[in-house]
Amino acid sequence: MRIISKGDIKTPVRNSDGEIIYEMIGEPPELGGTKRHSLALIVLPPGRLSARHYHQASEETYFILHGTARIIIGAKEFMLRPGQACLIEPHERHEIFNDGPETLEFLAVSAPPWTPDDSTFV
Repeated sequence: MRIISKGDIKTPVRNSDGEIIYEMIGEPPELGGTKRHSLALIVLPPGRLSARHYHQASEETYFILHGTARIIIGAKEFMLRPGQACLIEPHERHEIFNDGPETLEFLAVSAPPWTPDDSTFV
């Protein structure tokens, strides 16, 4: 069992495009040792983005908690608001933008668990 809060994560991953990733639950033993999924809280300040990428193995589901997201999956563009979710299949190129004035926060659930070598940036 693992119980964790955002405040427990002292060194979140900070990408050069402005994305801040709080890995909450995942495959490494220190994250709970999950075998079938992982969970991350993603924070995007206004004007920042998550760079275009895809995953070889992982399905991802994004669930918007706060703010508005503009997301491009393949060649299609969508707007996501709090309470909405979207599924991203393996090999679907995607990127998410925070064009709004508020900080964007969303959950990312990956199955199988996300690992760094499963992300390919394009």
